[in-house]
Amino acid sequence: MELFPADAYQAALATRFDAVAAPLRAWVPEGRLEHIGSSAVPGAVSKGDLDLCLIVPAAAHADTVACLQAQGYVEQQDTLRTPELCMLIAPAALPEHAVQVVAAGSEFEDFLQFRDALLADPELVQQYNAIKQAHASSGEAAYRAAKSDFIARVLQGQATPPLA
Repeated sequence: MELFPADAYQAALATRFDAVAAPLRAWVPEGRLEHIGSSAVPGAVSKGDLDLCLIVPAAAHADTVACLQAQGYVEQQDTLRTPELCMLIAPAALPEHAVQVVAAGSEFEDFLQFRDALLADPELVQQYNAIKQAHASSGEAAYRAAKSDFIARVLQGQATPPLA
């Protein structure tokens, strides 16, 4: 898979975030919309996709998913799905993006914790970039596994292993 340096995609995705945020906030006024993923972290390499996190009251999670599906969003089938987490892909009529609908107070707010950890520590960004680059040609499963391991270590506050 191809990874892009931050200067090749981040400005465009910041503009795209602004474009898709307004309708999402209108459809789900009780939600808190956050820009997550590599495009939200200065200096991070990325596949060039836009990821958002929409945090809603736990009692409103299912209704929020249904509301967005009524707007044309489609549930991503190959990702974790729980009563507190649902990944939706934008309809073709909107600029390309994915929305993680997350129940407030759930463990899945870790999307924000990971983003914030990277924002606070440029060395973590460099380590994350190196892991992604080292596994970009290893296939989607290996790439995701390497990223997941790194993310788990960061969220657990563990030092990452030295890169080989």
